[in-house]
Amino acid sequence: MNDALTGGCQCGRVRYRIVREGAEAYLCHCRMCQRATGGFAAALVGVGEGGLTWETEPDWYASSPIARRPFCGRCGTPLGFSYSDGSGQDVTLGSLDEPEAFAPVAHFGAESLHPAWVDLAHLPRHRTGEVGSVAQRWKDAGLEIPE
Repeated sequence: MNDALTGGCQCGRVRYRIVREGAEAYLCHCRMCQRATGGFAAALVGVGEGGLTWETEPDWYASSPIARRPFCGRCGTPLGFSYSDGSGQDVTLGSLDEPEAFAPVAHFGAESLHPAWVDLAHLPRHRTGEVGSVAQRWKDAGLEIPE
């Protein structure tokens, strides 16, 4: 993988670049991250000091008295996390163009971890194109199923 990785929101309005060196992925299970992403955890990549450059400035909201979160005001994509003092720059794993560049190294906010949602290897796996109703909707829209 490259030393620099790119990412952005679903609609493409907000774009960023991160330096891979020193960056680490983790799952944050704290209730703030669960609520901010709507998931059982936030998959985040902590970026080293000065390792994040916004090519297009995101919108921001204060998610708590100590933190704020970047997002796209047009499509709603959650893009990361930062302490209010500007330290602790993280981006959401799913907003990276190459999320496969990272594997999680830790669980954070373990007090709110949902054990049933951590080991999922036993669940059946279905590709999007294998679900007839979804595949048909993409076909009816005249589009290919996105990766």
